[in-house]
Amino acid sequence: MSKRNTPQRRHTILALLTEQGEVSVDALAKRFATSEVTIRKDLAALETNGLLLRRYGGAVPLPQELMVDSTQPISPYKRAIARAGVERIREHARIIIDSGTTTAAMIPELGYRHGLVVMTNSLNVANALRDIEHEPVLLMTGGTWDPHSESFQGQVAEQVLRSYDFDQLFIGADGIDLDRGTTTFNELLGLSRVMAEVAREVIVMVESDKIGRRIPNLELPWSSVQTLITDDRLDSQVAEQIRARGINLILAAPAGGA
Repeated sequence: MSKRNTPQRRHTILALLTEQGEVSVDALAKRFATSEVTIRKDLAALETNGLLLRRYGGAVPLPQELMVDSTQPISPYKRAIARAGVERIREHARIIIDSGTTTAAMIPELGYRHGLVVMTNSLNVANALRDIEHEPVLLMTGGTWDPHSESFQGQVAEQVLRSYDFDQLFIGADGIDLDRGTTTFNELLGLSRVMAEVAREVIVMVESDKIGRRIPNLELPWSSVQTLITDDRLDSQVAEQIRARGINLILAAPAGGA
């Protein structure tokens, strides 16, 4: 298939995944008469959009509890978390905004803050920042593009970050392990840890249904986190467990109730 048939190929991959329960890079490359590199890009893009999970040599369906309908608007809980994050930003602050839907939800509110300096590794975040009132000074990490996270990663990005210091880092997570810290499906962890090193306050932003979710890859240990912003659905016993670690826990309530 030619490049213009990429959407059709990806649609067929999802259909095959539903039918077979698993697909392999090798079999897909042969079926579509294309390279394994192209198929891996397809699987990476589909995973980024929350439609499957990559495994060694192929992909499997996304667990039902993790399915996200990309056609749906941002949830009121995510918006509440984003507003609570912006409320912590002073004018003329130097901040890092990591890639992710929750952190990106902050951007429409940032136009009310003057004189910001914003570093990001996300093209989506960078493009959105250019459209707001009081456009901040924008810094990009550069580095190697990772299609899984749709962000720049790698040693170059880490070196750029270490050239600055920041007031705050705003970062999401795929899960919060109550014993270990923030967790992620992505195996590229180095840049997140450098972001935390160069920021005076690390602010993790997640919806409450991700808290308690165990995922193998530890991203940031609790010792690297100062503040956790989630929504007010969080169980009170879990909240106390988090506060007992010395974490500043903020429970954001949706405007007008959910």
